[in-house]
Amino acid sequence: MERFVLDFLRVTRAAAVAAAPWIGRGRKHEADEAATSAMRRVLSTVPMNGTVVIGEGELDEAPMLYIGEKVGTGTGERLDIAVDPLEGTNLVAYGQDNAAAVIAAAPSGSLLHAPDMYMEKLAAGPGAKGVLDLTRPFMDNMERVAAALGKPMAEMTVMVQQRDRHQPIIERIRQTGARVRLFGDGDIMCAIATAVEGAGVDLFYGVGGAPEGVLTAVALKCLGGDMQARLLPANEAEHARCVAMGLADPSRCLAMNDLISADDCLFAATGITSGLLLDGVRSKPGGGDRTHSMVACGPTGSLHFIDTMHSQMLVS
Repeated sequence: MERFVLDFLRVTRAAAVAAAPWIGRGRKHEADEAATSAMRRVLSTVPMNGTVVIGEGELDEAPMLYIGEKVGTGTGERLDIAVDPLEGTNLVAYGQDNAAAVIAAAPSGSLLHAPDMYMEKLAAGPGAKGVLDLTRPFMDNMERVAAALGKPMAEMTVMVQQRDRHQPIIERIRQTGARVRLFGDGDIMCAIATAVEGAGVDLFYGVGGAPEGVLTAVALKCLGGDMQARLLPANEAEHARCVAMGLADPSRCLAMNDLISADDCLFAATGITSGLLLDGVRSKPGGGDRTHSMVACGPTGSLHFIDTMHSQMLVS
């Protein structure tokens, strides 16, 4: 996958730069459309035979990059593509931190075809690989991760989305003396932080979108981290959709290899607004933009941060 690094960096940079003019304008749909159109345009130039398996919508929901859409030049390697052109539409609309343009890729047939519904997610970095077990109570997992990291509970930091549904777990974490780090939207970057040295996050827990879960899993696999997940169909229609997409038992615990089976995978992201791991798009005096991106390739476990100066001509 390393041969595609520059191609996919071009994809996320284009989406981020296209979304940036909409920061703080309260118009999330326009921002998402701008990012999606830019991502689609650059994806069409990548020398691959790609299929979107994690996208923003269905065939009739243009201009979104829809599930099943063919991307790339149509020649070369067959790849599964997962995209989120604007991870955090509300973050951009309201000028808040942690929005990013995100893409992941792996050999054809290796990414979970996750339907757009809720998913329970538990993630940790390389130091706690192999100890997560979503079938056990959350506090058991927290104790297992702390033991693996060699940390007393009071030194643990758990990233949790600030939602009413998470309040009971937030309270239990605090009762142990551990720290809770809350976030609003943008759970991909927050979960990845568990595997980034210096980010200060030991464990991630939350119930959020399933497509974002697959993107997160690719990044964590590249970085040597770990993740488990469980789909949460809200009704019979969502349950039936899971089955139609090949998930015979939607309620079963999904391990890392269920989410992404290949070791040879790639994850790239470019910040739109500044956040936990990435700086946002910054306009340069005289025209053009400056972007901050990250890219990881499996199975090397390496993570690269790239600061790029764009001329006005290159991003027009």
